[in-house]
Amino acid sequence: MPAIYRSTRILALLTGALALCWLPAAFPKTEITVGAYYFPPVADINHNHEPQGLLGDLIDGLEAANDDLDIRVFYTSPKRRYLDFEAGLYDVIFFESADWGWSDREVTMSRPILTDEELYVALKKPGRDLSFFEDISRHHIVAMSGYHYGFAELETDTQALQAKFNIEFSDSHSRNLQLIKADRPSIAEVAIISRSYLQMHLSENPEDWRKLLISDKLDQSYQLRIVARKDGPVTATDVLNLMAPLVANGSYRLMVEKWGLQMPQGFLTGFDLP
Repeated sequence: MPAIYRSTRILALLTGALALCWLPAAFPKTEITVGAYYFPPVADINHNHEPQGLLGDLIDGLEAANDDLDIRVFYTSPKRRYLDFEAGLYDVIFFESADWGWSDREVTMSRPILTDEELYVALKKPGRDLSFFEDISRHHIVAMSGYHYGFAELETDTQALQAKFNIEFSDSHSRNLQLIKADRPSIAEVAIISRSYLQMHLSENPEDWRKLLISDKLDQSYQLRIVARKDGPVTATDVLNLMAPLVANGSYRLMVEKWGLQMPQGFLTGFDLP
């Protein structure tokens, strides 16, 4: 090879190498820590600290649709979620109602992305009908610790609730239903269960259809949103925009339906893709 061509080739290689050195580094991933607590089938955490339910499917879908997104999950509890949020232990929490203690905090909230409702459940007994649920304050209630309930005007303070109602608390819907079926009226006559969880339970335990009396009266219905800290890495609107590909291709709708849940009316037709 003539010297002039060798020199030209070397110069080109050096120029290319210098150009690579001056290229900007790959864009860093956006890291988000998501808070999660026991709220099946909307959200749950398994023994390996992996998200399950709709939340688990949504996190997998978000990361698959957004290469520059890295989501970490912080496990909290219904009662502790506000303290952990204020301590900066997570940035975003999915599927929260604006009425559940978030409106007075430094947060951003998305439009509703999910809806569900809660019903009263009792044991079927001869002579017992739906009038049993007309005033549940007359009965022994079993409820989830840290949850907001319509009959209690969304109060979550355990002592305040026990001073006003005959109420026991647990950390498991399954346990609450077992208490109802065990026919222990001095402890549990009425449980409050979300419609989606009840559907899931009855599909897995069809024999309970003839054991449980289910109210036609709602304790509450709720519109669930994304909540994010104002000074965090993303706003609630940012996260909603990250969901846009999943909404556009129908993945989010399939996830919601898989868990017996519903999207708010008009969610798809009113969703603005960025």
